[in-house]
Formats: sequence, structure tokens, C-alpha cells
Amino acid sequence: MDARSAALVRANFRSVVEAPNGPERLVSAFYGHLFAENPQLRELFPPAMDMQAKRIATAIQYVLDHLEDWDRAQRFLEQLARDHRKYGVDAAHYDAAGRALLSAFRAYNGAAWHRGLEEGWRDITILISASMAIGANSDKSQPYWEATVVGHRRVLEDLAIVRLQSDSPIPYQAGQYVPLTVPQRPKMWRYFSPAIPANPYGEIEFHVRKVRSGWVSPAIVNETRVGDRWQIAGPLGGLHVDRDSGRDVLMIGAGTGIAPLRAQLIEMGQRGINPRVHFFIGGRYPCDLYDVENMWQLSQSNPWLTIVPVCEQKTNPWWYPHPPQEEPYGMHRRLIGNLGAVVASFGAWADRQIQIAGSAKMIADTRRALIAVGTPEHIISSDPV
Repeated sequence: MDARSAALVRANFRSVVEAPNGPERLVSAFYGHLFAENPQLRELFPPAMDMQAKRIATAIQYVLDHLEDWDRAQRFLEQLARDHRKYGVDAAHYDAAGRALLSAFRAYNGAAWHRGLEEGWRDITILISASMAIGANSDKSQPYWEATVVGHRRVLEDLAIVRLQSDSPIPYQAGQYVPLTVPQRPKMWRYFSPAIPANPYGEIEFHVRKVRSGWVSPAIVNETRVGDRWQIAGPLGGLHVDRDSGRDVLMIGAGTGIAPLRAQLIEMGQRGINPRVHFFIGGRYPCDLYDVENMWQLSQSNPWLTIVPVCEQKTNPWWYPHPPQEEPYGMHRRLIGNLGAVVASFGAWADRQIQIAGSAKMIADTRRALIAVGTPEHIISSDPV
């Protein structure tokens, strides 16, 4: 696209995002046009689609942000299309989706629609639909795997560790995340990172924290039973340690966000030679560091690994039912403060590969804290989900 057309669609989309309920209105129009033209597609989606507006707006924004670096945008769209195979969406559906998206922008803008917007958004929707069709055609593996719950343990009131046995091994890499759906909430796919590396026996583990307003995570924490059958779709994301870079590693994780980092460290523990790793594990209260002792035990047999626990509060909340536990002799003393600020207080870590995993807010805050002390932004990695 030429610069004028790109600026026009960016400004138009910014007006959508900033308007009250703008993304919701746009996405409602998109699905209205899509299902009117293809009624059979409605069966591929869950009854409740409250998450779709945010997801679609985020995807469009990513594309618009990378128009000048289209290879990156195309990789993102191709991965998104491979992920959509779990719904039963195939390459042939993306032409209809592109037309519906253009119609949605036309309907949303109403009288403000003009030829420049028509041409600009037509080009964007063609780029999106064509890239996603390429992605859908590029992956011939099965769209999802079946797995049986073999263990469910409540570690905290709002946190459970779930272990499963898949019918066949799932080919993910440590550090990736996978979409999954549970029988209590069919067709409601959510993304979780396996907390252990893949193995030939099909064993897989997830650490799940209950989101108060969520649909799926409360069902996993409160209602999961041994014997439940889950569906797990193809892996996504790219967090990994580059062993050929010659650079040591800084990992920063909070809450159940430690899962992709944990999986990588366990996998690294199976090798003889590794770069040096500092792993800062954060939480609001000491009880939030539910897996810190396991990681410390891993460090005892792997001298390249250093575990540093960080808490915002010195003591557990009044409602936490268990007495405080003594930290194992030899573990790094617990540091008190905001996780990002604590890590940044040690300097820029400019000679490291840096991975951050946790909530979106934690990732953004930690990234800002590191950049503020001189960390080069290009060495910081995190996944968007």
C-alpha cells in the first residue's frame, strides 16, 4: 500500500478502537455479514462469542502496525489461520471472511465512508484473507489431539495443576502455547502453555489460574475430574533459548506465566551444556510462588541455573489458610518489590537473551522498566497470548 492509503486506514481504525464499544460494533457487523452469506459457519463457533471483538481488533491492529514489514505480518496471519483449523475453518472460508470484514467497515462508517477508505480497506482485507488462506493450506497435520485428564491438584484456592495423557504425542516445543477446550465449556478455546516439555509418551501438564470473570479457567480449576477428555490444538508461539547465540539468559515469570519458562528449563536440564540462566519468579504474595521450590531443586543439580524469588508483599494475605513455610536452606533470599523494578535494579542485562511471561500488564510493566535502564528492546521476547 502507498503511505497515504496506509495512513488513512490506520486513522480510521484508530477511530473504531477509541469509540465507545467501537470494536464490539465492528465485529458484530462482521459476523452479521459473514453468517448471513454463510449460515453454516455459525455452527463452527461457540454460543458465547464475547472474546471475539478484542481478539479481532488486536489482530487487525497488529497487521496495520506491520504494513511496512509485511513478512512479519504475514507470518502472524498464517499462524492465526493454522490455529483456526481447530474450529473446522479451511482456506476456502477466508474469501468470505474478507468480504464480510470489508462490508463491516463499510457499515460501521456509514455516511463517513468514501472512495479512499473503500480502496484502502479492500486492499487490507485482501491481504489478510490471502495470507490466512496460505496459512490454512500450509499445515497438513491434524487440527487437534485428544487427551485424558489423569491428575488434578488444587495448589491454591484459585490455582490448579492438571496432568493429561494424550492419545498420541503432541509435537510442541518447550516455550510454546497451545489452544485447548474442555468438556465443561465445549468450543470455547483458550490458550495455555504446557509446563513440561513434550515427550514420546504424550504426557502434558498445565498450570491454570482462575480468572474471576472468565468462562473456561473457573471450570478447569473447580470442575475438572480425572477421566475428562480435552481437545488440544496445534502449538503456537516461539519463546526459546538460542543456544548458538553465545549469550546467557534472563527469564522473568509471574504466577502461572512461569509455565513456558519452566518447560524450557526442564528441557535444558536434560542436556549437558547450557548458557547461564537467571530466573526471577514473581508473585504478589509468597503463596503465589507455588512452584519456586521445584525450580530451586532443579537448580541444585544444574549449576548454570539461579532462581530468584520476588514478592510484592512480605507476608501471605489474612485469608490464606496455611502457615508460612520456611524457605529451603540455600535458596536465594526472597526479594520484596515489583517484579520488573526488582529485575531492572540489577542493571540493563544487555548481554542476555531475555524472556518475559505472565499477564499482559506484567509483561508491559517489566518491559518498560528494563528499557528505562538501558535494555535494548530487541533482546526482550514475550508471546502476545
